[in-house]
Amino acid sequence: MTHFNAWQCGATALDVWSSGSLSASALMQRQATRLSEMLRWAAQRSPMYRAVAGRVDPDRLTLDDFPVVTKPELMGKFDQWVTDPQLQIDELRRFIADRERIGEDHLGRYQVWESSGSTGEPGVFVQDAHALAVYDALEALRRPALQPLRRCVDPWYLGERLAFVGATTGHFASTASIQRLRRLNPWMYRNMRSHSFMLPLPELVSALNDQAPTILTTYPSAALLLAQEASAGRLRIPVNEVWVGGESLSASTRECITRGLGCPVSQSYGASEFLSLASECQHGRLHLNTDWAVLQPVDAQHRPVPVGETGFTTLLTNLANRVQPLIRYDLGDRVRFAPEACECGSALPVIEVQGRVDDLLELDDPIGRPVSLLPLALTTVLEDDAGVFDFQLQQRSRHALWLCIAAEGADAAAALQRAQGVLRRFLSAQGLPNVSVGGNCGDRGQTGRSGKRQRVVARRHRHRTCRVDAEP
Repeated sequence: MTHFNAWQCGATALDVWSSGSLSASALMQRQATRLSEMLRWAAQRSPMYRAVAGRVDPDRLTLDDFPVVTKPELMGKFDQWVTDPQLQIDELRRFIADRERIGEDHLGRYQVWESSGSTGEPGVFVQDAHALAVYDALEALRRPALQPLRRCVDPWYLGERLAFVGATTGHFASTASIQRLRRLNPWMYRNMRSHSFMLPLPELVSALNDQAPTILTTYPSAALLLAQEASAGRLRIPVNEVWVGGESLSASTRECITRGLGCPVSQSYGASEFLSLASECQHGRLHLNTDWAVLQPVDAQHRPVPVGETGFTTLLTNLANRVQPLIRYDLGDRVRFAPEACECGSALPVIEVQGRVDDLLELDDPIGRPVSLLPLALTTVLEDDAGVFDFQLQQRSRHALWLCIAAEGADAAAALQRAQGVLRRFLSAQGLPNVSVGGNCGDRGQTGRSGKRQRVVARRHRHRTCRVDAEP
């Protein structure tokens, strides 16, 4: 069974709607008030944070009184971290092991999401009713109107058919959210469907053609693949909007998706820890929902970086979820706050996100000196110079790379040859003419359990990570 509190959802939606027109100072005041309430709540209700706060007056707590925390740390202290003693990590892991219960409430009042583990330790994240109401309102009210006239006639998307393409066999945030909404609403049950991107491509295309969705929501890499199928005439869906998130969306990828599917694309930024962190405005810029979340870009020592600089990582404080307080949580993403205001007029701050964790490669030059290569440089070379997008570049040794291209056929073979040449020239320019570049077609490479796929992968036993560009 899935619980729904209409009054709470309505009140939260009204708050989110009214906050959209607030000034920057009013938004910061609202954030400060909620932050103070969250810190006090955590210090009083979470055994772990009660020990952290010690003898400090709960009304005088600040973020600096709380340590940076990571997913492995929190999973290891789960039963002391949560504010409801009925929540036990062993029972929650049994719950998410049951795929028939995706989207169902645990204990009749909590949604439970798992992270993929593609960035390391898999996580279990519990969402209370208040957090869900906030996420729903942010998704509904701050997503850009890609079709303004259509939204005037149908503001609640009642005439739309939505298809989600992603990982459908786990309690992942996007999948569980779709299933929760389908459980709650008979209309949504009929008009929202999830499709596994683990299906063979012809089967996926056939399923989408049968549904004929008007809205497609997925990862950029999947949207690009489907755009190519549409261009080839195999995918024939009346899609009017594409919503993407969870991976990098470059300008060239957006253009290919728009051209292939014949409709506008919008991106959002979120995570299992906070589903609706930022939405794109009509000018294509991500606006952080700063009234409900605190993001702090920091350096490698967790010191704040100036506005305009990209952090080594980012600390998240969730102001909506009280059952599982996330305070100064190392999200692992690289975020930059833009110093300039957005031309759309919103006072919500503009952020640029480098969300997926790709690996920094360390190779040896001809005389054995280590040379580090940023993953963003490698992906940019392959996208912009070679024109390939659906790939994974793997490090096989200190002197060898292997490029996997998902496509097959003569065109794919030509693209692989072109990409290998581009990479070799780039490597030579970096002082690495000795590094070989092999490759194959028809191979999507390695993925995490949720289906998210790194595009640059170092050797597993010895690598460092570097977080590269922005959960649909």
